[in-house]
Amino acid sequence: MFILNFFFLIIMVLFSVGFFTLFERKILSYIQYRKGPNKVGIMGLLQPFSDGFKLFSKESVWPFNSNLIIYYFCPVFSLIQSLFIWLIYPFLFNCINFNYGLLFFLVCSSLSVYGLMICGWSSNSMYSMLGCIRSISQSVSYEVSLSLILLCYFLLIGSYNFIELGLFQLNIWFIFISFPLFFCWVSCCMAETNRSPFDFSEGESELVSGFNVEYSSGGFAFLFISEYSSIIFMSLITCMIFLGGNFYNFVFYLSLVFLCFCYIWVRSCLPRYRYDKLMYLAWKCYLPLSLNYLFTFILMKFLFVYHFFL
Repeated sequence: MFILNFFFLIIMVLFSVGFFTLFERKILSYIQYRKGPNKVGIMGLLQPFSDGFKLFSKESVWPFNSNLIIYYFCPVFSLIQSLFIWLIYPFLFNCINFNYGLLFFLVCSSLSVYGLMICGWSSNSMYSMLGCIRSISQSVSYEVSLSLILLCYFLLIGSYNFIELGLFQLNIWFIFISFPLFFCWVSCCMAETNRSPFDFSEGESELVSGFNVEYSSGGFAFLFISEYSSIIFMSLITCMIFLGGNFYNFVFYLSLVFLCFCYIWVRSCLPRYRYDKLMYLAWKCYLPLSLNYLFTFILMKFLFVYHFFL
């Protein structure tokens, strides 16, 4: 049953990635006052299948000087890493009921940096290497703040299990007790998943698409799927931490879709940051803020325990 459950979950994630790309193209088109995909199927609903078929049936081209085996293995590694992290998804009890879900999440999310690094290096191209270096430094910088914000809430509830977040938010959502931290978390998620306005690995105007510049056909499709799967997963984690975490409720999934919409909304409305400002934001703004919140939450926990035992 576990294998069947997880297989069904992976199929649904791949479907949601396909329709998320259609959702993104539709939102961007209406924001720019045009129609978007509307020819393939009713209202363009079959467009993701058409795009997938086109990508996987294209001729695969690779650089002559690349490390061919590593070059082909790397997109598969990125895809496996982004799908493997979905084990935490809590349907019914969990695929596996993780008592240490937070640690599993941190370990798996930190592995994505290796996928970026090997992709950029194995192509043996100056452009992909430049995009890879910028992307790695960005991911590592924002991962620190991301981990500290996560620790705040898991210290507060006294458990590493994601399911228990929902139990503690029955009366009040965590977004109401730490509103500034929510915005800090969302922008860290955008930087972690290389989305606008933090898409420095894929700043097309100056980087020629970044670390994945040499990939075409199936390799590009795998990288594309892994990126969008990570975006949906980060939206899910945001809903679990800040927006109730009650995954039996339909409102939970509506808020997840709204967060995915926010990713697209930000992409269409905000200009790209300058790279030095991005690093300044990570180390001089978000890191001190998240550390201060961490100390505050530890103090709250100690005061609660002290008052309780007295």
